[in-house]
Amino acid sequence: GTITEYLIPTSQACPEAITAGPDGNVWFTDACNSQIGRITMSGAITEYPVPTPLSAPFIITPGPDGNVWFVESDPQHSQVGRVTPNGTITEFAAGITPHSIPSGIAAGADGNLWFTEGVGKIGRITPKGTVTEFSAPTALDHPYNITAGSDGNLWFTAGTTGRIGRVVP
Repeated sequence: GTITEYLIPTSQACPEAITAGPDGNVWFTDACNSQIGRITMSGAITEYPVPTPLSAPFIITPGPDGNVWFVESDPQHSQVGRVTPNGTITEFAAGITPHSIPSGIAAGADGNLWFTEGVGKIGRITPKGTVTEFSAPTALDHPYNITAGSDGNLWFTAGTTGRIGRVVP
C-alpha cells in the first residue's frame, strides 16, 4: 500500500499514458512537451523529444519487435511513432489519413500494431512501418481505443455510435 511518486524533470509535464516496456522499464507519453519518457525500476527518468514538435504523443504500448510504439493525437500530426530501448524515435505518417487523430494503439497476435483513427478507420502498421487502413463498418464510427483480446482479435470502442468493434487480423 505504499505509494511513491516521481517528478518528471521537464516543467509542465502532462503524462498521458504509461506501459511496461519489453526492456524491463516503464515508458510514458508527455503530450504537453511532445516527449516520450522512460523510468527505471529505481525511479531514474530519461526523456526523449519526439521529432515533430506539438505532436501530442498519447497512448503507448509495447511492440512485438522489442520497441515501444505510440500514437500522436494532434490533428495536424497524424502519426504513429516507435521508440527503441536506447531512445531513438522514428515517426510514420505515410499511409495514415491526414488529420485522422490516432488515439489508441495495441499489439496484435499477428505481429503488427493496430491503431484507431477518429475518421472511422482502424490502421495496421508493421514493425517496419508499412501502414494499411481499414474503414469501420458504420460510417459515423470514430474508433477511440483498441486492445488485443484473448481470442487473437483486436477490440475497439466506437463511442459516437455506442458500439464495440472487433477486428480479425
